[in-house]
Amino acid sequence: MLSVGAARAVPQELTPVWLPAVTSEDKSTGADDGSRPSWLPPVASAILPGTGQLLQGNARGAVYLALEAVLLLRFFSFYGEGRQESDTYRDLAFSVARAPFQPAIRDTAFEYFEQVAKYIDSGPFDADPGPGFAPPTEESSYNGSIWLLARQTFFVNPDSTPDPGSPEYQRALEFYRARAVGPNFLWSWRNAGLEQDLYRGSIEQSDESFRRATQHLGLLLANHLISVVDAFITGRLGGGDRLTVRSGLSPGTRGEAWRWSAGVDIAF
Repeated sequence: MLSVGAARAVPQELTPVWLPAVTSEDKSTGADDGSRPSWLPPVASAILPGTGQLLQGNARGAVYLALEAVLLLRFFSFYGEGRQESDTYRDLAFSVARAPFQPAIRDTAFEYFEQVAKYIDSGPFDADPGPGFAPPTEESSYNGSIWLLARQTFFVNPDSTPDPGSPEYQRALEFYRARAVGPNFLWSWRNAGLEQDLYRGSIEQSDESFRRATQHLGLLLANHLISVVDAFITGRLGGGDRLTVRSGLSPGTRGEAWRWSAGVDIAF
């Protein structure tokens, strides 16, 4: 008796989908009447888990199909929630935090929106009202914090500004310009504390939903892989060999919310 088993534990944060008896155990001789190519069941299972088993006359194919349907529904549900929350926080940033600066560009990299949630305002890009250029010194703002980091990186003493024409000042200025928020993306949540709280909640919920969608995508890929291996092994077995396949979802133990297990027993 050769026994091969695998189990995958899904983190506790993954919301369980309660199904009646998702686990199955099926025995098959793996016999093939020669009317179909041997590669067809594995390829069919790669495209849609369970179809390869059904082509081989194995009832456990229905388990793969049911699991695929549940995981797909959950994936699209979480992905849709993530997109909806993403639209919400982007709209709040554009219509509230960025509105006083009359932005010409609506969207940019996600890292920008993370900083909008972290800092109450961006601070000005150029604090010099005249023709010169001076980074802001208010360290509680995003641009002010970038200039502080530039001073700490390039100045001998961050609290003592060298001559603007010196190499260290120019390197610090180049560092600041490459990382600071420019005029098209300035923001401020001042006098808009409630909206900032809503923004933070939306961005956190969007992150969580996309994370769960990614988890379900991994489970979908695993379902395809196990179904392919199952169909391949069944097709390779001779008429006298016997195959027992166990696969399914079950409630977790010791704090695990959901557990996916699979096993294969081959008797010669």
